Amino acid sequence: MTPILLAIACLIAITLGYGGLCAASPFGDCRKCHGMGHALKTDRKGRLKRGKDCRRCKATGKRIRVGRWLYNRWARIYRAGTDTPRPEGSR
Repeated sequence: MTPILLAIACLIAITLGYGGLCAASPFGDCRKCHGMGHALKTDRKGRLKRGKDCRRCKATGKRIRVGRWLYNRWARIYRAGTDTPRPEGSR
C-alpha cells in the first residue's frame, strides 16, 4: 500500500471515529474547568476550596463537541432551506 493511500485510509478512519464519538456522546468535558464546573483555589492553610463558577460552561462542566456543533448548524440550515411552503397551484 502506498503512503498516500495509507494516509487517506487513516484520515477516513479518524473522521469516522470522531463522527461516531460525536453521535454517541455529543457533550465532552469543559476544557477550562476540566468538567468540574468551577475553579479550585486554596485557602491560607493550603487546603483546596471551591472557587468561582466556570463562565465558559456556565457551571455545568460540559461543552458541546465541535463535530456535533457543526452537525447541528448544518441540520438547522438544511431544515430552514427545505421547509419553505409550496405555492398554492403546485399541489
